[in-house]
Amino acid sequence: MMNKNSSNQRLPRAKGIDMGTYYTPKECARKVKHLVLPQMNRKIVEEFITILGMRATFEEHNVPIPNKVVMYGPPGTGKTLTAFYMAQMLELPLILVRLDAVIHSHLGETGSNIRKIFEYAKATPCVLFLDEFDAIARTRESNDEVKEMARAVNTLLQCLDDFGDSSIFVAATNLENELDRAIWRRFDTKMTYSLPDEFSRRQYIELLINGFDGEAGLTEEVCGRLAGCSFADIEQIVLKAKRKAIIEHSPLTREHIVLSYEEYSPSL
Repeated sequence: MMNKNSSNQRLPRAKGIDMGTYYTPKECARKVKHLVLPQMNRKIVEEFITILGMRATFEEHNVPIPNKVVMYGPPGTGKTLTAFYMAQMLELPLILVRLDAVIHSHLGETGSNIRKIFEYAKATPCVLFLDEFDAIARTRESNDEVKEMARAVNTLLQCLDDFGDSSIFVAATNLENELDRAIWRRFDTKMTYSLPDEFSRRQYIELLINGFDGEAGLTEEVCGRLAGCSFADIEQIVLKAKRKAIIEHSPLTREHIVLSYEEYSPSL
């Protein structure tokens, strides 16, 4: 495993503004207590972490260590939580990059900001996480591509090539088809996410309801009712239902779930 870093590390800045949020491994652990990973993705993550724990052995065999992960799929399916989980398991801090602070309208500023965050990660072992990665890695083949963003992609490619192996780079996107082809080739680990199947829904609902008084057979009812929802939608609906139960001083019921579903109106 890699070493922890103190929580008072100075983050990269742009015009006096921090470009990322720092999470300690303990903070990451608190965020992933309800994480449900599909079997394939869990296997990929476990293998990834195992390899990083065998660094010396892989170096002896002259086999490169993987340290660049891209996750893609619909919103609310667990991509961000996976990044937190990896940071927790590797005992590394996670740096969640704020893209609104990185992207800049002034010529060359975006590329400069990208360099700063990668230089920080090279110097300070961490899990560097960029959500909505397509915002800075969009294909350069688009006819309407702004030249500034095309230059930013070139800078990003250089940073990925020079990243080294002391940190882990994780990117997430809902628009994988928009990513530049050259960017795709820089990732040694790719993970696909989709809406939870029946088994994953049931497992997640059980985690959310665990310890909360409810009707018999409620898990099955909720699992069927919330088919087609993302993990994020399921969480919000169950939380809303719990609030209704608490207000009424009653166990969690099917009616609470139905009303919460109708009020939340998930986009299916």
